[in-house]
Amino acid sequence: MTLDVESLSHQYGTERALNDVSFGLESGELVALVGPSGCGKTTLVQAIAGHISPTSGRVRLRGEDVTDQPPEARRVGLVFQQSTLYPHMTVGENVAYGLTAGDIDPDEREAIVAEYLDLVDLADQREAYPGELSGGQGRRVELARALAPQPDVLLLDEPLSALDRSLRLGLREEIARIQRETGVTTLFVTHDQEEAMSLADRLVVMNEGSVAAVGQPRELYESPPTPFVASFLGRSTGLTATVVDSDPLRIVIGEHEIPIQDTLQTPPAGTTLRGHLRPQSLSIGSPREGEFGLSGTVRRVRDLGRRYDVTVRTETGTELLVEQHARPPAVDESVTVAVPKSALQLFDQTDDTVGR
Repeated sequence: MTLDVESLSHQYGTERALNDVSFGLESGELVALVGPSGCGKTTLVQAIAGHISPTSGRVRLRGEDVTDQPPEARRVGLVFQQSTLYPHMTVGENVAYGLTAGDIDPDEREAIVAEYLDLVDLADQREAYPGELSGGQGRRVELARALAPQPDVLLLDEPLSALDRSLRLGLREEIARIQRETGVTTLFVTHDQEEAMSLADRLVVMNEGSVAAVGQPRELYESPPTPFVASFLGRSTGLTATVVDSDPLRIVIGEHEIPIQDTLQTPPAGTTLRGHLRPQSLSIGSPREGEFGLSGTVRRVRDLGRRYDVTVRTETGTELLVEQHARPPAVDESVTVAVPKSALQLFDQTDDTVGR
């Protein structure tokens, strides 16, 4: 295990920012740390880097407990959300700055700077100053500076959030390429689910200072363990269901009684469950085999270019969001939403998974 975070907690006065956080990174992994603003992501990064001392818990790098070590004693590279390049130094000098603490021969230092500027495709900008660079070039210089000392772990704290969308997409691919070529173990912090899903080998999802889920992106997207994870990773639409029989589990949604297979729990009859559905799983029209239909009225239609988002209010008052690629129905039109039984994810009141 390259990075091992064990039962990490931290408080700012009476405010708990981290609550018993545990996870690990294997060598060469790129793991995305995701969650809404204020969930503790940056505090966690600062604890790993050594910029804060956690209230409790341990941080280990390659098996060594570094919790009480200062930042300069840890082999951790860090790229922040905002630029930290020194404006009075050239690009080459900025990259070399991270190497000055080591006992490195000047010629070797020059060779390392050249190697990492070449890695980020900025060899021709070595004598330029940060003020002469574009936003994307500045980010790449910071990557080169963080990587030049060959850290055990690279921490990227929302490095793309200040860039416009087109630049962000391009630099995202650059980060993926650089991580593949160097093999550096990387923790990528972001609140952008698409960014995390496209880059990461695994996700660590945080909510209110705690780890809500850890797993592969597709696994967590298709089988979220809690309503929060379901709603945070991609879009979801919710509804309620009532248990009518627990052995075997059968639920009622609207006028439909539905058997649930492969359940993890069997709540008693009368229990109210929360259901989540992905908008792309739904369709407007008559249900086919393996589906059930919910009647309702179209309340809104949004034209998003490549698709339409259609909001349908069912007869029970639930609003379902449906992705439609064909021409959508009109507002106030009566329609039927076809719901695949296999796409329904159910949760009980304690946020535990009941079944699919």
